[in-house]
Amino acid sequence: MNVDRSSPESESESESELESEPEASSALPAPPAVSVVVIVYNDEARLPTAVRSVLDQTLRSVEVVIVDDRSTDGSYDMARALAAEHPDRVRAHRLPENSGGCGAPRNHGIRHARGDYVLFLDSDDVLERNACRNMLEAAETTGADLVSGLCVRVHVDARTARESKWYPWLYTRTRTLESVSELPDLLVYDTLSTNKCYRRDFLLEHGLEFPVGIHYEDLLFSARAYVAARRITLIPNRVYDWNVVSNPGDSATKSISNRRAEIANFAHRMEIHRRVDRLLVDQGLPHLKFHKDVKFLKHDLVLHLRDLPFRDAAYRREFAALAREYLESIDPAAYEETEPIHAVCAYLLRRSDWANLLPAVDTLTNRDKVSAPLAERDGRIYWCAEHLDDPVDGEFARRVLDVTALGYHTKPIERMFLRNELTRYQAPAGAGAGGRGSGTVHLAGRINNPLGVIAPQARLAGELEFGARRKGVRFQTFRFPVDTLRHDGEAIAWEATADLGRVLRPVGIVDAVWDVRLHLEADGVRTTTRLTASEPGLATGLLPVRPRLTRLVADRIEPQISSRGHLCFRLVPDKKANALVLRGIHGAPGRLAKSGYRRARSVRKTLASGNTKIRLYHEVFSRLPVKKGLVVFESHLGRQYSDSPRALYEEMRRQGLQFEAVWAYADKPKGFPEDAVLVRRWSLPYLQALARAEFWIDNQSYPLKLTKRPETTYIQTWHGSALKRMGFDASEWKLKSRAEQTEQQRTLDRFDRFLVRSEHDVRTLARAFRLQEKTLLRVGYPRNDALVRAREAAASPGAVGRPPLAAELGIPEDRRILLYAPTFRQAGQRRFELPFDVERFADTFGDRYALLVRSHYLNHVVLPPSVRGRVIDVSAHHDVTPLLTLADGLITDYSSVMFDYALLDRPMFFFAYDYEEYVHEGRGTYFDLLERAPGPVVRTEDDLYAALGSLERQSVKYSGARARFVADFGEYDKGHAAQSIVDQFFAQWRRV
Repeated sequence: MNVDRSSPESESESESELESEPEASSALPAPPAVSVVVIVYNDEARLPTAVRSVLDQTLRSVEVVIVDDRSTDGSYDMARALAAEHPDRVRAHRLPENSGGCGAPRNHGIRHARGDYVLFLDSDDVLERNACRNMLEAAETTGADLVSGLCVRVHVDARTARESKWYPWLYTRTRTLESVSELPDLLVYDTLSTNKCYRRDFLLEHGLEFPVGIHYEDLLFSARAYVAARRITLIPNRVYDWNVVSNPGDSATKSISNRRAEIANFAHRMEIHRRVDRLLVDQGLPHLKFHKDVKFLKHDLVLHLRDLPFRDAAYRREFAALAREYLESIDPAAYEETEPIHAVCAYLLRRSDWANLLPAVDTLTNRDKVSAPLAERDGRIYWCAEHLDDPVDGEFARRVLDVTALGYHTKPIERMFLRNELTRYQAPAGAGAGGRGSGTVHLAGRINNPLGVIAPQARLAGELEFGARRKGVRFQTFRFPVDTLRHDGEAIAWEATADLGRVLRPVGIVDAVWDVRLHLEADGVRTTTRLTASEPGLATGLLPVRPRLTRLVADRIEPQISSRGHLCFRLVPDKKANALVLRGIHGAPGRLAKSGYRRARSVRKTLASGNTKIRLYHEVFSRLPVKKGLVVFESHLGRQYSDSPRALYEEMRRQGLQFEAVWAYADKPKGFPEDAVLVRRWSLPYLQALARAEFWIDNQSYPLKLTKRPETTYIQTWHGSALKRMGFDASEWKLKSRAEQTEQQRTLDRFDRFLVRSEHDVRTLARAFRLQEKTLLRVGYPRNDALVRAREAAASPGAVGRPPLAAELGIPEDRRILLYAPTFRQAGQRRFELPFDVERFADTFGDRYALLVRSHYLNHVVLPPSVRGRVIDVSAHHDVTPLLTLADGLITDYSSVMFDYALLDRPMFFFAYDYEEYVHEGRGTYFDLLERAPGPVVRTEDDLYAALGSLERQSVKYSGARARFVADFGEYDKGHAAQSIVDQFFAQWRRV
């Protein structure tokens, strides 16, 4: 869909001037059911493929109307040849002059189409083979004026022809809309005209034509069609392949969407948006404009914002003027529907605040980067403070510039990716084109210091690192000390000198690109930055280097700015030598070398693939002898050192057993034991350990495709009793095919022992997983031994005070401790929004309670600074058991943590604000929580606060319910589960 035009001239009104293939004056074939209008401009090579995709349709009653936009190559001759080859199915037309866009040729095609339905196809794309049949059947079945199907972007110049679906959530099923108002996302997101089938009478009746002389004509045409259609049908079928060229070459041949450096491009986009807005208002559909405003902030504007650092001051001024006029028309409420950084950029652009906007664009492009100094005010974090007190706009500014939810204030420096703006780049005068000169470059910059995270008294050190860019590994790196580091307002200023000509040693053309990083240490804590060049033309000039192979390959480098705005260097070969090198590359030696390199890469890729690892596990590692005494532990898919596997491991160590322990980790092995071997999940050492282990111990599941050897004993501790339906009791499992269910059962049958803590587990989990009775081990959960001991200790005379963890968290002695631990929320993103106003909670109870918030390990929560010290995020604590032991009361919803905490016999509160949705629209539950909860079940925030008024009152009121709850769901948790398992399976490993 990369069709482009050379000049935006208007379409000629004289039909007689149009060139076309002569049509027979008599015995015309019957009108086709579908006409496909294929537009072409200077694309004779790909035109036949596009036309062939129409002629090969499974629906035979299809004609092709080719419209050439006055090409300067042989496109029209090719169109005529295709028409001559298929005279009954292909017709060729030619506009008298180039129109400069897609609108005029498509309009001409509509007028000359003879089918009942019309489709549009660009000459560089293709139709899916069944597209016409599927769309025609849908149109005739539903009576729709417009049928739309799934478009797939095919990256044709990529090695693997990677594909991506175009807004696939719109096409998950067949559905018919009586109005586009029923699905605003359709108008807002799928603005293509080419994945649609239109009833031709509908187009003519409403005078639907593409605008001419302006780009982005699809947006307006599609909006008009959506609004006018009396019925729209969407089908889940693939209908259109949009062939995308990632590297379109020079600007003269780039598609419209790839020519964003031209300010006219943005001006056209703004004009089209204004026309669509007027259409929606005129048609009485202002609510659709709101959805469109949101999409403009999230998508259309972002496409151009990312390019601003590469544009000069004149472009920026004109861009801001065009954007500001349109942004004034956007509903302010739309800002609240976007991500914070989108809203920040749009607001700062409106204010032409370039000092704060360009850093914001840096974060927009590099989402993990902290680009602004930030400001804390009244317990909230703002991108900048300049506009917060504006007498006219201050309230709106505070809403938009509030970035508390991004959690910058919660990150230590070692986890921050700080903006490092390059302020000076000085190469020697003799280093220009044609001169050898010195290879020394002087650099200076400013590293952002958000919220003063780097204290003024911190000891600073730094080094510049130049590393050759190689896929998957940084092979060559060279470092230079940073000469100067000092605090400079809200940043750390630095200066460095790098003698690249003396040190940098490229290996021929292999090390073509060199990246630059600055490692900063503050009081021994290290963070890594990239050098951001936000002003075009700052870094220029060639520098000589010493290649390892030969100077004929490349002996100079030049600075460049990457697509993400970071400074890098690229090797520049000598022009005369380059011709010699190119002959070698394209000759027999070069072909041989490239072939060997491709084979080596292919072998490396194959060896690293999942399928190869699975084969190695089964065909190599599993043939090695089982290693006696080897135990592999894993908790929550390697994410944590926690839960019952941890409790078992520590009991085995406490008893002094002689065994070899291997712990699996998924990311960085933080908090794992030092007296165990650590292996990364899915690594070769991990697979070898599993293949040779005498015991597997985990609480969720080892990789499903790995078969357990008969000599290995798998102890599945599981991770909680069930409220919601599990396994084959869950609807999604029931809907799986027989083959999928069989495969799932195979993975469950690997369990040799499955721990249960009550007969409820037997009736629910064991049955849902179809486990045999002999597999069940009625001993309770090892992780809960500590809870039983804590309850017994609290009831004994002379009970000790609170655990040391309270002091570590900074909780005052006079505060009672509440723990909020909700269940996992699948909301399409990891951030979990608390269902109550945490600032209100802190203001209401801050002098009585300290609230610990522990989100599910797959979710993420951000607390505002205003609640600091009163509400504490403890989600990073691997093991929840110490937190349960610490808490005087628990607030949860449907989490299985309720079954564990009940063992402590302390107050519990159930904030079930979405109970009906969770129970009836989710998996369903095994019992009614409202009837059996060992504490008050509340639905609103006010009711929750009322229930929290007195822990003592709730403790007494629900004491009987808690006892019944423990009897029903924790009957086997007696405090010695770990010891019982060790005695049963590992007693022989005790030292004699």
